[in-house]
Amino acid sequence: MLKSITLKDARLNLFHAGEGAPLVFVHGFPLEHGMWQAQLQEFQHGYQVIAPDLRGFGKSDGTREICTMADFADDLVHLLDALNITEPVTLCGLSMGGYIAWQFALNHRTRLQRLVLCDTRARNDDAEGQQRRRDVARRVLLEGTPFLARDMPDKLYSALTLQSAPELVEQTRQVILQTDPRAVAAASLGMAERPDVTPLLSQIDVPTLVVCGTDDAIVPLEEMRSFAEALPHAEFEEIPGAGHMAPQEHPQAFNARLRNFLAATDQ
Repeated sequence: MLKSITLKDARLNLFHAGEGAPLVFVHGFPLEHGMWQAQLQEFQHGYQVIAPDLRGFGKSDGTREICTMADFADDLVHLLDALNITEPVTLCGLSMGGYIAWQFALNHRTRLQRLVLCDTRARNDDAEGQQRRRDVARRVLLEGTPFLARDMPDKLYSALTLQSAPELVEQTRQVILQTDPRAVAAASLGMAERPDVTPLLSQIDVPTLVVCGTDDAIVPLEEMRSFAEALPHAEFEEIPGAGHMAPQEHPQAFNARLRNFLAATDQ
């Protein structure tokens, strides 16, 4: 069910359902919790699923001039506190949600049981990439989100998905169109400043599932395989034919891999 939780300086909208071990889903940029619909519907049977709209996104408010990945991770901890969830969680993040998951793992280790990283990267942006994100922040405050709604879906989805699921692509365009430009700018600036976690991967000692769409045009499959190999307890899974939005593009395949991972690592 949908609910809202008031933090010190923000009101976060979230989906919260089911009973059992907590399973938290963190959406990508510039989206909202609905991208996890297929996972929420399945995993609420057997788990307590939590999927927030991050600060400023979806129906959440409280955006700032800049929101770092550590800021978003701190929000997740405050959200769990507000929900009286004290046991360690399984955290599943896609793309920007993965960047947030790294910070959660490094800064809030005692709150983490398992990690699921989807279509994301461990390294930070190079100087050119950082400048592109700053340019996006500047432009979206001037123009709003239509340019992102026009351009991003072609990068987010595989050619197969673009052809076979136009309704899904259009749904994502509409989500981007409705996203607060201030939240987009704040997160874009935060991603530009995110650290390279590659040197710290050996410290992340929880069971980890790394999932990549084979046709991801944003994060190459081999880059994800490389950081998975650097994690002490990681499994690497490919989703054939999926792009950057693998859980949404091929939900049955993704859910099967996630369910197998959870079953193998349940305590």
